[in-house]
Amino acid sequence: MREAVVTGLGATTPLGGDLPSTWEALLAGRSGVTLIEHEWAGELPSRIAGLLKVDPTEVLSRVEARRLDRVEQMALVAGREAWESAGRPEVDPLRLAVVIGTGIGGANTLLGQYETITSSGPRRVSPNTIPMLMPNGPSAYVSMDIGAKGGARTPVSACAAGAEAIAMAADLIRLDRADVVVTGGAEACVHQLTMAAFAQMRALSTRNDSPETASRPFDVTRDGFVMGEGAAVMVLESAEFAAARGATVHGRIAGSGITSSADHITASHPEGQSRAIRAALADAGLSPLDIDHVHAHATSTPQGDVAEAEAIASALGSHPVVTATKSMTGHLIGASGALGAMSALLSVRDGIVPGVLNLEELDPEIKIDVARGGARRMPVRAAVANSFGFGGHNISLVLTP
Repeated sequence: MREAVVTGLGATTPLGGDLPSTWEALLAGRSGVTLIEHEWAGELPSRIAGLLKVDPTEVLSRVEARRLDRVEQMALVAGREAWESAGRPEVDPLRLAVVIGTGIGGANTLLGQYETITSSGPRRVSPNTIPMLMPNGPSAYVSMDIGAKGGARTPVSACAAGAEAIAMAADLIRLDRADVVVTGGAEACVHQLTMAAFAQMRALSTRNDSPETASRPFDVTRDGFVMGEGAAVMVLESAEFAAARGATVHGRIAGSGITSSADHITASHPEGQSRAIRAALADAGLSPLDIDHVHAHATSTPQGDVAEAEAIASALGSHPVVTATKSMTGHLIGASGALGAMSALLSVRDGIVPGVLNLEELDPEIKIDVARGGARRMPVRAAVANSFGFGGHNISLVLTP
């Protein structure tokens, strides 16, 4: 079976408008969480979010910005950076595919155009509404941007969508259905309705007076996650194709595990999560002792962080160093798994693990080695990146040099 190697990386996040600035901020321990300035946020219980550091409209052309929903804009920005980073591979279009996941898709367009029709009537609805709101829009527009004719796929598995996209992309390479695949996740759903809905579930942090300290995975005082937005995209190639063109290889997608908990629509399930980790290890042909680092899904919710810590300890033991970068970015929903996998890959490549921000007192129920007090320099032979979503979607990826 062919190896899937990573040759290109791109991102736009609350920490930076590209991958280098995002990675630098993660290692420096800076927060991208801020107060939402929009008037609509005034009455919400949670008025904070991880908003993009660089607005995509500053990067794209005016026509692109006008015709694309924000989630599509993000995917295009990150996708172009990843494609350039990979050296714009010359590949048969029929052997070039795109897989970009999202949790919701064009939420801003859907809700905005509904406001338009209710206030101004049906003739005022934009003719671009459907292409802007459809969840497959990010993958479709990226495929058109690079001329990919080998398929444009869109996993929609809530907060696990970005990670599932990478797993699917790696399988396309390994099964010889593509030579190059552009993959990742994108999400742009910081909106009054989604914020209010998550708040009604008591899922969001309400530390409005201190946005930078609100997301605090594994801390005993955590009170919910912080909504975020962004995109993370990578270019995968078969090892043979990358070697033939002399491409720089950042690392490998060595294995993936996909399970469903079949238990509860929103609650975490440690047994289902640990099965995903074990399945990813088996797929990669590695043992728990081979894993030095785990990038945790860890959203900063009271129940979710404990469940994941239990799953990690059960599947891997207590020796891997665990980080949770949502402490700095907030929860990017469908993009979070892709950014988490990218962070884990860079930890393997660079030998450094970002610390968990705002971790002042470790929850005594957390029985794993959590990176505290800043970034930790260490050799990382292999890493696991976890991503879990509402509906019981559990995805674990194994990243190696």
